Order: sequence, then C-alpha cells, then structure tokens
Amino acid sequence: MSVTAPAPHTEHAELVRFRVWDLPVRLIHWLLVLDLVALSVTGYLIGNPDIHPGGHVYWVTWTRSIHKVTAYVFIALILARVIWHLRSPNPWSRWTEWIPSTRERLGQIVPSVRFYTFLSREAPPVIGHNPLAGLTYTVLYTMFGVEIVTGLVLWGVEGTGWAAWLTGWLLHVVSLPTLRLVHHLIMWLTWGFMIHHLYSAILVDRVEGTGVLTSIFSGHKFLPKDHL
Repeated sequence: MSVTAPAPHTEHAELVRFRVWDLPVRLIHWLLVLDLVALSVTGYLIGNPDIHPGGHVYWVTWTRSIHKVTAYVFIALILARVIWHLRSPNPWSRWTEWIPSTRERLGQIVPSVRFYTFLSREAPPVIGHNPLAGLTYTVLYTMFGVEIVTGLVLWGVEGTGWAAWLTGWLLHVVSLPTLRLVHHLIMWLTWGFMIHHLYSAILVDRVEGTGVLTSIFSGHKFLPKDHL
C-alpha cells in the first residue's frame, strides 16, 4: 500500500505501509503504562501515610495490597519483554534495537543527539528505534530492575517471606532509608522519561510524518522506500 508523505521533507516521496511493532510489544507497552500509573499512585500514598482518602482508617492495607498485586504484574511484564527481546521473530523487537551492535547503529547516535537537540532537522533514517532511543530504553529497563529489587527489599522487611529470604542480604550492604530513597527516586525518573517519551514521539512524528504515534496502536509505520 503506497501513500503520499505528509512530512515537509518527504513531501514528494512515496511512503510504504510497513509492519514494525508486533502484537506482544504493543500489549506489553500499554499494560506497562497502566501498571506504572497504578504503582505510582499506590506507592505515593504508601510513602505519604498522612494522606487519608475518604477518611477510612484501613486504606493503607488496601493500598499496600493493590501495590503488591500490580508489582507482580510489573515483574511479569518486564520478564515477558526481556524474553521477547531474545525470542521475537521481528528484528525491530529484538535486543539489537536497544543495544547498538553494528558500526551503522553506533554511527547514528550522534545524528540522533543532534536531531533531538534541534541542531539538525533530519532524523536518522531508521525503521524501528534510533540507537539513542534504544539506549534510553536499556537504561530505563535497568532502572526497572533496580526498582524491582528495592521493592522486594522493602516488602521483605515486613516479614520473613520469600522476598526477605531473597533480598535480605542487601540490607547488610545498603541501608534501608537509602533503598527506600532509590525506590521512590526511580518512580519520579520514570515519569520524567514518560513525559520526554511522549515529546520525542510527537517530534519525530511531526518531522518524519511516518505515523509514529499511531504505530503503537496499529503496529504499522509509513516509511519512505529508500528507508527499506
């Protein structure tokens, strides 16, 4: 299927409808968004016990329960995404999109930085993620891993369950207040990433006119033939 490009710099170029994001990637993406919202709200309430929604004295227990359930979902989604990184038949969903492993991908990092900082008007010609975005996701998922570990430590100090057995040794290395601070800090950094992620998607979509924003719903982008 071919259409006329809406972007200024590809005004007379022919665009081709191309499947980039497969269904598991899109499902994990949106489930993570919903889960992060639930985790952030409940985590904020847990960290601020002076807030009493509705005046109920048992709201903390319910909030902690919801936080734990959504934490399980979060861990499952992260594991699913990592597995799909290794097993996906779609090259745009694999780990090589996040960690530059070729000279070509490494060479696109500086042009990507110049584009996002408005020093260049041309985005790097990529089909999936540009390498700078891929590296950003690598950092983000590393943060998620730290968030899971610190969360398990905070959970473990409540009792002697499996979380305490698995992560209790960390308390001999890092103090509990520091772990709690890191856990909350990553939450705010994640929201900072989400805001920047939306900004970047709007910027790239407006400049390239390839349907970046709608692609996370449909899985398809409209790419110039020379990109393919």
